[in-house]
Amino acid sequence: MVTKARLFLVGNGNKDGLLLRIFMYATLVGIGFVFLYPVIYMIAYSFKSIEDLLNHAVNWLPTAFYLGNYQVTLEVLNFFPLLLETIYITVTPSLLQTAAAAFIGYGFARFQFHGKRLLLGLVLSTFIIPPQVLVIPRYLLFNQLGILESISAYLLPAVMGQGLNSAIFILIFYQTYRTLPKSLEEAAQLDGAGRFKIFFTIAVPLAVPAIIISLLFSVVWYWNETYLAAIYFGNEMNTLPLQLRRFVTSFHTMFHMQPETNLNEGIEMAGTFLTILPLLILYFILQRWFVESVDKSGITGE
Repeated sequence: MVTKARLFLVGNGNKDGLLLRIFMYATLVGIGFVFLYPVIYMIAYSFKSIEDLLNHAVNWLPTAFYLGNYQVTLEVLNFFPLLLETIYITVTPSLLQTAAAAFIGYGFARFQFHGKRLLLGLVLSTFIIPPQVLVIPRYLLFNQLGILESISAYLLPAVMGQGLNSAIFILIFYQTYRTLPKSLEEAAQLDGAGRFKIFFTIAVPLAVPAIIISLLFSVVWYWNETYLAAIYFGNEMNTLPLQLRRFVTSFHTMFHMQPETNLNEGIEMAGTFLTILPLLILYFILQRWFVESVDKSGITGE
């Protein structure tokens, strides 16, 4: 009886005991709460009216779902036109960055040349250099090239393999291509296929997990980038995160003649939530493919 109780509580090598499972679930719930708390707080407060905000008895659930905060926020953010512009500014360099990283990673994985290790090390070392350090030389270069205040300031580095955190994507593709069976490429070479045909017909389809990971992370990083966007784009182009930085100024400019409309925490939370909402929708739509890609990217080959 004592042995059965001990096995039930502690477990053995083949089965986890009750205490271990309680500890694991409690840890997961705690970690999940840390990540979800800001989102829950933001959503709850975004639906609160000014009366609910002033009522200390109303904590999480508002007395009614007040949509006035979102009506004001949509106007201040100029949401829908700016959403389309943000998607354009975000997705275009992400696609080019993914394509460049796939091409560069394949070159490092399959070709042998003098200085390969040194060059690969230099490429990967750029990941640890904050992009803010390179702002001044890049700004001067882009100014000489005449591509400031346009999306070309994002596209040129992306297509050259120097976009936002491109080094980590090159490493992902490099490791992915190294695990692919060389026998497939050798068989294609015997059939007369050239290097470019092998790359596009064999290497790229087998690297779909790495492509999905690279594309999703690129979209998120380009979407959230405000420091470089503010410097490179100036007043010519704008994004939702950039507009969120100017939210207070834009609000007071737009509603300074309407004293009955005051900026409050509910409006601020609504603006923040609308800014990240497209990324949340993107993640929920592509969640299954993203998880599968992360899992498949660890598969080893010949």
